[in-house]
Amino acid sequence: MTAKQSQETDFTKDVLGRYICNGMDEALASADPNGHRPNGSPQNDARPFDIIVIGGGSFGPVFAQHLFFADSTHSHRILVLDAGPLVLTEHVQNLAVLGLNPPGPTEVDPGVPRAEIWGLPWRSDVRGGFPGLAYCLGGRSVFFGGWSPRLLDTASDTEMPLNRWPQVVVDDLNTRYFDEAAEQIGTDESNDFINGKMHEALRQQLYDGIKGNKVTGAIQPADLPLHLKVPPGTSNAIKKQLPLEAPLAVQSQTVSGLFPINKFSAVPLLMKATRTASFDSQIGMPFTDDVKKRFMAVPHCRVIRLITDVQGGTGRVTGVQTTLGTIPVGPDSKVVIALGTIESARLALLSFQGVTNYDQIGKNLMAHLRSNLTIRIPRTAISSLNAAVKDLQASALFVKGKSQHNGKTSYFHLQITAAGLDRPSTDSEAELFKKIPDVDGFEVLRKANDNTIVITIRGIGETQSLNPGNNISLAQNQRADEVGMTRAFVTYHLNDTDMALWDAMDKASDDVAKVFAGGVAFEVLASDDRTWIPVAANSDPKDAIPYKPKADGGRRDGMGTTHHEAGPLCIGTDPNTSVTNTDSRFHFVSNAYAAGPSLFPTVGSPNPMLTGVALARRLADSMVLPTFAPDPGFTMLFNGSDTSRWRMSKIINQPGRDNPGTFLVVDRSVESLPGTDLGLFWNIDPTPQNFILKLEWLRWRDDDNSGVFLRFPDPNSKGYDNTAYVAIDFGFEVQIDQIGQGNPPGLDIHKTGAIYSFAAPQNPSVRPPGQWNEFEIHAQAQTYTVFLNGAKITEYVNPDPVRGSTANPCFIGLQTHTGRVAFRKIQIKAL
Repeated sequence: MTAKQSQETDFTKDVLGRYICNGMDEALASADPNGHRPNGSPQNDARPFDIIVIGGGSFGPVFAQHLFFADSTHSHRILVLDAGPLVLTEHVQNLAVLGLNPPGPTEVDPGVPRAEIWGLPWRSDVRGGFPGLAYCLGGRSVFFGGWSPRLLDTASDTEMPLNRWPQVVVDDLNTRYFDEAAEQIGTDESNDFINGKMHEALRQQLYDGIKGNKVTGAIQPADLPLHLKVPPGTSNAIKKQLPLEAPLAVQSQTVSGLFPINKFSAVPLLMKATRTASFDSQIGMPFTDDVKKRFMAVPHCRVIRLITDVQGGTGRVTGVQTTLGTIPVGPDSKVVIALGTIESARLALLSFQGVTNYDQIGKNLMAHLRSNLTIRIPRTAISSLNAAVKDLQASALFVKGKSQHNGKTSYFHLQITAAGLDRPSTDSEAELFKKIPDVDGFEVLRKANDNTIVITIRGIGETQSLNPGNNISLAQNQRADEVGMTRAFVTYHLNDTDMALWDAMDKASDDVAKVFAGGVAFEVLASDDRTWIPVAANSDPKDAIPYKPKADGGRRDGMGTTHHEAGPLCIGTDPNTSVTNTDSRFHFVSNAYAAGPSLFPTVGSPNPMLTGVALARRLADSMVLPTFAPDPGFTMLFNGSDTSRWRMSKIINQPGRDNPGTFLVVDRSVESLPGTDLGLFWNIDPTPQNFILKLEWLRWRDDDNSGVFLRFPDPNSKGYDNTAYVAIDFGFEVQIDQIGQGNPPGLDIHKTGAIYSFAAPQNPSVRPPGQWNEFEIHAQAQTYTVFLNGAKITEYVNPDPVRGSTANPCFIGLQTHTGRVAFRKIQIKAL
């Protein structure tokens, strides 16, 4: 059982874990209508989690958090499951010098996590191996490098070809979701945190070199769209160079009053959602009411498989089997697979046997080719860099390029980082991405006398989609994983087009190196990452570090080392060539969706982060339920979301009984939560003199007690200590109470449908607890007529000239009494 209080280790008190996460026992208990709250009250109003997100890494939290805040009707309960614990609350590079770096790739699974949290759940025939998965909340987003360009899509160049990407998806990304994702991760601004004289000089030299056609395959900056917000006063000459700015996912400035999030990771999004859900669930309660908690994250929860009912080639997920128990999936619930790309494909392969296009799962596997070239040049090689400048600091630049082979166009880009160094070193990121939180650190930089500049040129290139040599399958003749399930097996066999792109990308890197060297001799870092090799002026670095795998003395990293796998659950309109539809739902599984790079039809050259975030936000928006629209001739008083025109009554001068209760927005309804005395939730817009009021209401128990009040004056106009009693004394109540809890109890005149204390209902047909009922109430002159579920049950003619008077503005309201009653679709029409 999950500890209710934060726990202590030898060194820390786990306040963060206890406040951000929940245990599986807490999550399941909160959805049990037969359970009880901490104060002993029943929780008949408990709702199941209808959105279950499998994976709390990079993209699951983006989807879940966006849906949580976009869900203004509070219709969804969201459960995020992750196999790992909470380790870091933000990106590792936002935490100064921590040293918790991801390990290098391995071909041998040690059987225990490396570098604290890194595990290798799959097997492969790939030379060079994989770094594996980060088993922690936030996953690899806590460690990723930050380069997040957009997929290129212009009239002349596109990384989203329409023979692979559905038009509706491309349009949505270009018109909205790329912009939203860029703003969220911090790539919508030019590099305001990377600037200075060295950066400007390097950018100018690179721009001149590309414009002079000195970089093979480079796309001219003038042909690249500029998605950055350009600072005011930027000259036209500088604007032309801005497409060379690095699209780094770092937010260093924001609006007044808000602190920046610095380098992006998904954990702060998860934290915000879980804490907001906790605060919301405390409204009207002296404790966190898990029943009303709309967002929970459960760590240390490994999903084993999805229990899927498949009939006639079409399936529906009915349960999520985990190491902490099985979670039932109701008829209206949805499951979102948001694990890493390889594990998402494995879970689909384990869970969806028998669906019509099962053989498409895992086919479209893609990844990135990657090469690294590091050079060291004298600072004098940068022609426009003033010799008087001492502190050279850092630079980050970006080059987009393409290659054509066998009639196919493939894309790559170069990520260029540079640092001016006081002493010779191999670190081009010596001052890039690193927090320096003390004045002494700044002083060291200010006093540096930089004589050399170290530049790393990292090439990232796409592999071809639909390559039959690249795929994910279930491993045969391999030992099962820790929970007895078959592991994934990953195969990469590059084709001729991939290899031609790799050559072109490496050639472009050599050209950029010579552009920066400016016609003087320079040095190249050997593959051992320790030795500098001299290169004569205007010579190719290829002679010093060839276009070969790093293991063979070259510059090329092994496949699978970039964390950029994509595509095995790709989106498409044709289920014969894709796994998911344009809504990211599996073609033949009615309630299963995917999020993350596994959806990409093509991978392009960009890091998948921005596109994955964009698609996750798009998926979340597709699951937002609309508010209610009024019937013809009616005006909505409550549409399922907006309570801005409603107020809660007040209690004054009554110590110990000063809580009138409240109403919560729950699943497109307002739900009463009683306090220590009667309360009234009233609409501040006066009703027409004569009207029809329509609404729906639901109770969970026969002794739940509430009512609808009509034609009462402003509750604040009579000087009452409890303003709710103004409605009781001067208006009429249409009662909701199956057992008649009046004085004396049990009278029909106090039961559901009655004009309370004045007229009893005739043959009311009330639906069972848990089902919605409809009231239609007519107020015509002083005749009050009540219809219940379409049948007329009550009529009353009022003889009292004071009660229900229309001489002054009148209002309607809902009562808090005992138990819980929900109301929705509240609308009015003038007669």
